[in-house]
Amino acid sequence: MAVDERDNYTGYLTTGHEWNGIKELNTPVPRAVYFFLLIAFLFSIGYWVLMPAWPLGVSYTKGLLGLDQRNVVQHSLEQAALGRSAWTKHIEAKSYQEIQADPALMLIVRQTGHTLFGDNCAVCHGLNARGGHGFPNLTTTSWLWGGDPEVIAETIRVGINSLHPDSRTSQMPAFGHDQILQRADVDKVVAFVRSVFDPSTAKTAKPGDVGAGKEIFAANCAACHGEDAKGNNDVGAPNLTDKFWIYGGDAQTITTTLWNGRQGHMPSWEGRLTPLDRKILALYLVDQRMPKQ
Repeated sequence: MAVDERDNYTGYLTTGHEWNGIKELNTPVPRAVYFFLLIAFLFSIGYWVLMPAWPLGVSYTKGLLGLDQRNVVQHSLEQAALGRSAWTKHIEAKSYQEIQADPALMLIVRQTGHTLFGDNCAVCHGLNARGGHGFPNLTTTSWLWGGDPEVIAETIRVGINSLHPDSRTSQMPAFGHDQILQRADVDKVVAFVRSVFDPSTAKTAKPGDVGAGKEIFAANCAACHGEDAKGNNDVGAPNLTDKFWIYGGDAQTITTTLWNGRQGHMPSWEGRLTPLDRKILALYLVDQRMPKQ
């Protein structure tokens, strides 16, 4: 094919290349492309002149505008710190009850507390704070050590069965494994405990097991859980009369708990969270409680 050959249909010259009868045209670049290239070139020149752009060994060209992103970020952080200090001082100075009565401060507590909880607590208690197997539901009023915000803040500080010198300490004995109770007695206590929070289970229990289990419970369990089985916040013993169970309230799980015992663990957050953070978290958790829970 001749290089100077012109395509009859488009009028463009060919390049002299041909593949399977298809001829390559020497099509000119559209003018719009040159236009945008020119705009991009002029923009780059303007940016180089106005903004910091070229390295000069230990320094760089400052640009006519003299902008410095480090200074911009630093200024933003300073402004954020000033804005934060305005409300942190109020939360630090006011009592829990005063903060709860202040809608503006509680809005901040909900926003900041949600982030703190998600970053530090959600891995065990879930993003919705409703816990899971082995981790308590924090949206109820059923708290092992008490659910007042002051008490919650202290629990967060020292932990439970943690390495903190002031840690809250509790343990469910292994009544079966340590041969404190025989298997038949364990089954009777299970029947009684289940009848306490779900009276309908008494109908399916063996005759006499619930009554016998009540006597065994009084002799072995009431010291921690109380004669009424409603628990004791002083020793971290859970309320057995409600529907909130950390490990489960079915017969098999309660049997396992009685036989092998339980010893939960919550780390101390004193070294990671500031007193302000712990105060906000305590207020946030109280605010998350569901009605009539």
